[in-house]
Amino acid sequence: MIVAIIQARMGSTRLPNKVMKKILGKPLISYLLDNVKKSKFVDKIILATTTNKEDDELVKYVHDLGYDVYRGSENDVLCRYYEAFKDLEDIEQINGIVRLTGDCPLLQSKLIDKVIDTFLNSDYDHVCLSPHYAEGLDTEIFKPKLLVDAYNNAIKASQREHVMLYITDNRDKYNMFQLENSSDDSKYRITVDEEKDFELVKIIIEEFEKSKKELNIKNIKKFLDQNQNIFSLNSNILRNEGLLKSLKNDKDIK
Repeated sequence: MIVAIIQARMGSTRLPNKVMKKILGKPLISYLLDNVKKSKFVDKIILATTTNKEDDELVKYVHDLGYDVYRGSENDVLCRYYEAFKDLEDIEQINGIVRLTGDCPLLQSKLIDKVIDTFLNSDYDHVCLSPHYAEGLDTEIFKPKLLVDAYNNAIKASQREHVMLYITDNRDKYNMFQLENSSDDSKYRITVDEEKDFELVKIIIEEFEKSKKELNIKNIKKFLDQNQNIFSLNSNILRNEGLLKSLKNDKDIK
């Protein structure tokens, strides 16, 4: 059984309420859920959000779409993620957890399936995408034991905020694999962390809806290459800026 757990909340410091910001009448989280739902391998999708009142709107919206929601700690994201997993029925039947984040509305179901297929046809503990993929396509899958290890052993604030950081910090203990891209697409940024990100993604979605072109990464890259003024909207934003900030201010908390 493959479970996808999506972490998302309304209280983003850089772009508050981003997952419920609408494009063509649909919240960003809906675009992500629609893409994950198309996966051939994902058996269950769960949203892991916080107990904060500001997330009530997000919870109701996702519940009304028919998805399960788990609510937990705002700052200890690892704990929230682990408890969302432990709250599932028949967890012994789960052989893979797909970790996704709510700021990737243009995530591709075919890419999700490529990562899962690699995992299922190997003995890897963890499979993710290399940094040569565009930012905003982030997908990783891992065996449940890795989440248990991280929850039990992570002591740094950064490792509690970033779910798999303890594992990547201790990669020598695990059989890990990065899926390489056929080209270096690291210059493309289609995640939504800041207002300029939202502007770019909004333009892409509206343009592709108008032209009726398939909204895949190949076409998105071509569109951005042909429209450098749009590409440059968010090109100055650092990749993994949130992680870099966490590492800069890191401390032991356990």
